[in-house]
Amino acid sequence: MVEKQKALPLIYEEVKLDCGYRADFVVEGKVVIEIKSVESLNDVHLAQILTYLKLSECKVGLLINFNVVKLVDGLRRVVDKF
Repeated sequence: MVEKQKALPLIYEEVKLDCGYRADFVVEGKVVIEIKSVESLNDVHLAQILTYLKLSECKVGLLINFNVVKLVDGLRRVVDKF
């Protein structure tokens, strides 16, 4: 099952936001996929997917950048060890 634009709730010091963030795709409740079209992936994108992994309690994420000549150059697999 694939969930598109999955809302990820955020709780911080007794304040709960039902939709603090939105992950592009969550597959089978195990993999977060974040889609980008940027010049290059940088630390901000990595921090974003790590946050999504923690909030969704998934362990594996995939950053995909479509702004590359070969798609394989725009893929980055991220594993969170929490």
